[in-house]
Order: sequence, then C-alpha cells, then structure tokens
Amino acid sequence: MGKLVLVTGAGRGFGRAVADAFAGNGWDVVAAVRSLEDLVAFDNGVEVIEHDVRSDPAGIFRAALRGRAVDVLVNNAARGAPRGGVRDADAGMLMVSLDVNVAGTLRMVQEVLPALEQASAPLVINVSSRLDSLSRQAAGNYAAMGTSYAYRVSKGAQNMLTIALANELGQTIRCWAVHPGKLLTEMGAPEASKLPASAAAQLLELVESGDPRPLRFCSLGEADINW
Repeated sequence: MGKLVLVTGAGRGFGRAVADAFAGNGWDVVAAVRSLEDLVAFDNGVEVIEHDVRSDPAGIFRAALRGRAVDVLVNNAARGAPRGGVRDADAGMLMVSLDVNVAGTLRMVQEVLPALEQASAPLVINVSSRLDSLSRQAAGNYAAMGTSYAYRVSKGAQNMLTIALANELGQTIRCWAVHPGKLLTEMGAPEASKLPASAAAQLLELVESGDPRPLRFCSLGEADINW
C-alpha cells in the first residue's frame, strides 16, 4: 500500500487535477465529490466518496479508509462569489461561504485527524488564494480588482484556521495554506492563465519535497506569501 491523499472538491477543476496527478504518481487517492451526478469517472483506481463538506461526515471517511493512515489531506472544496461593492454584498452568501470554506475545512480535519495521526509525516493543505493575505490586502495590492466580500472574508478566515491548526498540531501535523495560482477554472479570475494540471504537478512536487516546516502560506511556483 502506497501513501494516501484525500482530496475534497475533486469532481472538477483543481481538485480533479490533484487527484489525477497524485494517482498518476503512485499514490492511493480518496476523492471526495459533492455529487456523483455528471461526474466523469476516474480511470486510475481513485476511490470516490460522495460528500458535501457543509454536512457532518459522520464517520463516512473513517469507514472508507478502513484503518489506513492519511498522509495528506487536501481541503480544496470551496465556494466562490461574485465581485461587488459593500452595497451589493449578500450576508446570506457570506454565511454559505463560511460554511463551505471554513467550517467544511474544520469538519474534514476533525473527521480525518485520527488517520493523519497514524502517518509518519502528515500534512494538511488548505487551498487558499493570494487574495486572502491580510498584509497584501491592507497594503492595497488588489484594490483595483474589486472585492468579493463572501470569498475574501471566508478564505481569510480559513487562513486563520490554518494558523490555529498549526499552533495546536504543528508538533506532529504540518498545516499549510496553498495558493495554486491564477487557475483556468470555473471559479478562476478573468485574467487566469494557469492550467489546473500544471498547478497540481507543482503541488505534488511540493508535497514530495518533504519540507518539515509546520506552517506555510505557499504560492505554487513562487515565493511564499506573507499572512
């Protein structure tokens, strides 16, 4: 049995590319998808579990793992939101984004924590964005892009969750936020140019580098980002 990665939001886009990249490099892969409807089947032995991260996993992943250790958990499932000013910001959309991007990530860590603790060098990767760097936002780096309140606030909160997890678990479980780049996906920005498969290959290389740091805000292919 090889190393095992569990990827959420693996039905399409970056999550799908990550599952394919790891499976193609000999990893065992458990792919969590929100819905099996219209899912294009994996062709490389990936184990698929239908699960919406807004709900309590209630042990379904622990049952599927059958006692196996999880070496890497990739929390990729996310909820995007349109850009707009504060007058147009939808508080209900913000609450849904917090449920997916923050509470969903927390639920998955809680579900898989016993399996992570069994691994020799476990790693939690929370897929983030350069837009969720508080220091960059405070400096006005992205002011010209407009603001998606629901996305930026929820993903900024996810970054704090990553830090909190590292503060508690960093002695044994590394916890990293990872910005994959400006991806050509349904959630990608209009100026996006990076293929999900390219970012997935970079993520695989990062994971297999064995970097021991307990906490990072990584930008694939570039220097780390300041929180």
